[in-house]
Amino acid sequence: MAQRLSLLATLGTATAALGACTPAGEVPEERGQTAVYQGVSTILLDRDLVGFNLAMTGAKDRADVEAYGRCAAAQYALDQGFGFARHVRTIVTKKGRTWYGDAVYLISSSLPQGLRAMDAEAMASECAELGIPGR
Repeated sequence: MAQRLSLLATLGTATAALGACTPAGEVPEERGQTAVYQGVSTILLDRDLVGFNLAMTGAKDRADVEAYGRCAAAQYALDQGFGFARHVRTIVTKKGRTWYGDAVYLISSSLPQGLRAMDAEAMASECAELGIPGR
């Protein structure tokens, strides 16, 4: 019995020592990684409704993926001769280290109604400053 208690005490001390070596919080996989933009595919859903499927690695969180979608929408609107876009929705998923975005935007030549409308030229300029590609 004394040997068993001694063994349990030793195991408890070893477990506590190992616990002290473990970081207190989880470190995100993406910490310190550079964002890699893996491309955007564009799908015309209707005359002025456009879908963007995109992938990237190194995103900190879903906001990085959403920003990539905004940049793609802004560049597409400009490429098609439109000055504005309005965000409809973005679905973000993650598989392994790769983040995927499925975004839908309404593009138009005049400022669309709604809170999520953006000036495509201003957004494309901001994207360029941040290093986020539009394609």
